[in-house]
Amino acid sequence: MDNLIKHILLSGLLFLAPKLFGQEITIVDKLTRKHVPGAKIVSLNGKVKRLANIDGRFQLKHFYDNDSVSVTYPSYEPVFYSVEDLKQTVWIELSEMKLEFSGIKVSANRWKQDKSEVPGRISNIRMRDLDMQSPQTAADLLESSGYVFVQKSQLAGGSPQLRGFGTNRVMIVVDGVRMNNAIFRSGNLQNVISIDANALDEVEVLFGPGAVTYGSDAIGGVMDFTTKKARFSPDSVRRFTQTNVFSRYSSASNEMTGHADFNFGTKKFASYTAISFSQFDDLKSGKFGDDDLLRPTYQDNGLTRINPNPRDQIHTGYNQLNLLQKLSFQASDNLKLDYGLTYATNLSDAPRYDRLTLDNDSDGNLDYGEWYYGPQKWMMQRLGLNVSKKTWFFDEFKAIAAYQNFQESRNDRKYKSDNIRRQFEQVDAFSVNIDFDKAIRPRSELFYGLEGVFNLVKSAAFRDYDSDSTVTINSRYPNGAVWQSYGAYISLKQFLSDDWILNVGARYSHYSIQADFDTALFHYPIASTTNSNGAMNGSLGLVYRHTKNAHYYLNGSSGFRAPNIDDIGKVFESAPGSVVVPNTNLKPEHAYNVELGFVHALKGKVKLDGAVYYTYLKNALARANTSFQGSDSILYDGLMSQVQAIQNMSSAHVYGVQAGLEVSLAKGISVFSSFSYQKGYEWNIDSSMFFPKSHVAPIFGRTALRYYRPQLKMEFYAVYHSKVANNELPLNERNDASYARDENGLSYAPAWYTLNFKASYFFNKHLALNVGVENITNVLYRSLGSGVSAPGFNLIFSLKATF
Repeated sequence: MDNLIKHILLSGLLFLAPKLFGQEITIVDKLTRKHVPGAKIVSLNGKVKRLANIDGRFQLKHFYDNDSVSVTYPSYEPVFYSVEDLKQTVWIELSEMKLEFSGIKVSANRWKQDKSEVPGRISNIRMRDLDMQSPQTAADLLESSGYVFVQKSQLAGGSPQLRGFGTNRVMIVVDGVRMNNAIFRSGNLQNVISIDANALDEVEVLFGPGAVTYGSDAIGGVMDFTTKKARFSPDSVRRFTQTNVFSRYSSASNEMTGHADFNFGTKKFASYTAISFSQFDDLKSGKFGDDDLLRPTYQDNGLTRINPNPRDQIHTGYNQLNLLQKLSFQASDNLKLDYGLTYATNLSDAPRYDRLTLDNDSDGNLDYGEWYYGPQKWMMQRLGLNVSKKTWFFDEFKAIAAYQNFQESRNDRKYKSDNIRRQFEQVDAFSVNIDFDKAIRPRSELFYGLEGVFNLVKSAAFRDYDSDSTVTINSRYPNGAVWQSYGAYISLKQFLSDDWILNVGARYSHYSIQADFDTALFHYPIASTTNSNGAMNGSLGLVYRHTKNAHYYLNGSSGFRAPNIDDIGKVFESAPGSVVVPNTNLKPEHAYNVELGFVHALKGKVKLDGAVYYTYLKNALARANTSFQGSDSILYDGLMSQVQAIQNMSSAHVYGVQAGLEVSLAKGISVFSSFSYQKGYEWNIDSSMFFPKSHVAPIFGRTALRYYRPQLKMEFYAVYHSKVANNELPLNERNDASYARDENGLSYAPAWYTLNFKASYFFNKHLALNVGVENITNVLYRSLGSGVSAPGFNLIFSLKATF
């Protein structure tokens, strides 16, 4: 009898509670069971609209006078419910779109826009799959998109390439701040691995010149990283807290990674703190492939030893630490301030593996006893201001002031040498960005802004002898050199009709360089130099939205790269027997690009997208033979070396095709495939001929079979790379020891493919397990241009908890 009374009372309470207190509905991801914040709830007649709070919740009482509601959120299938049905539940489940097409927002023009309104190719990396993919670095995350090619000189590396351009011809942007600095070189760069892949919220890759919005360096494209934001508390609670803890192990490098982040938020103030630490041992390569890619010998106390297991790439391990602190203050409904501190460093040296494997005279002794980068450090402090208030000259306004500090060092000792050369570089980078967004008519939107960048370069070098003596030697760069750039841009988006959209933009940039050379340590022909110039860039694009599931675009754009301190003032050994000397008479190089693309979805089952493009590079900055004080060779670091310099003596052109295919085969089962084909040629002044251009990837791509069910998602995928013959390699790489050898003993890059499997199981919204097997067939391979072999058979386990 007592149980019956309790049951009746409980049933009555459940019936009356919604009427007395208002029923609360929680919106969750059907697969992961995680709450979906910011989902839009709209009544059928459109008169009542609400957004789910930060916990994915909303009050149903606002819709009691309506028959039904729709619930939508980007990248999820819309759902419809009658209000009466919702009164009987407390959950709404959203499923990921089978094929993402409409409603996708991208950061073109530095402001969020609908992707279908942008006349260019933009790849959004699926951050929802981040834990399942388990990338070790931000470079690996870019590579997982299937559209970005990544070169690695060592395990502590990753140099992304976009459409046949890389290094200082592509742009890295973090939270709206350019990472490219005055010593970004034409050789492969490793700076992107300083970005913590575990603390990212969004990653976009914009292909093709982006100079109108981003200025110098954005020739091949822009990689735009947005770190996680501090989240405020929802309306229903005074304080919001969330903690994530993550741990990963991978077998090929015996990697151990730990990550933790914590968010605290009130109505006005929010804080987000993240820390990641990774430890990598020496990387083990695959078993089945070309033996030229193994490590038969290694350095030990200055001597060359036989490697008992050549698959072990000795001297590749390193450690890395990443810290992130975000603070946000909502001063009013229209004004928000935010501060960010980012810090990344290697807690160990990072061996330069490709140099450590050199044996140029083939005498069985490796050329170097030591070659390593000291801890690479990057610190960024960023202050942001966002204003949303309609005035006569803007609807939205944001300003970013940032300071970055970059530190790096190089340390190398020749075989059996009694001394080691140490080079130290530091860049202090200051920048200010001011951006405006203004709707000037119902069908017209204006974007405009200003940018200022100032870089101070500090450089020093020493030679330490085993006898404990130290000698100062010429530095890599002129110490105290300054590089600065200023620009203004304007861009218009005009709806010509419901179907046609015109995008047009222009930017003027001016840069200047000042450098003083130390003639006491190196006989420079001049003691100081200045270099300044300007560049005008533009873009014109047209979008035709044939239907809501099909759009086509055509654009033409220009880009440029201003010479930096690395181009003008560097003295370094590019390869044994070649030395690069300064050239102070450089001008900007200019790129001109045309592109035609489309996106088309068929009956909600098939999505096909593609783009064809052509880029011409004029006045290209390239390394070529020259003379120094009347001689074509000089004695440098104890070796008679051919003199070279960076010169505006080249031109280049790149053309290619990018394509993607997604097919929904059945409920929860889909196929995704990406394909990239590119060719590029560069004029060689010494030979008066065109040769294959560096940083042009071979045919590459990724094809995946995906299976999604509640609490479980799996992916079986293949990654591939075509063969590059010796005559298809850049001229300066045709004798590179990092490549395999063909039947004629010539360097070449073999074709390869790997088979891989990843899976995630969500126990509940608090706990998830991720497992993976990479390179299942244990292939021994290297990507084009890489100096280290890729991981062999690799088991990955990770566990993530949220509370």
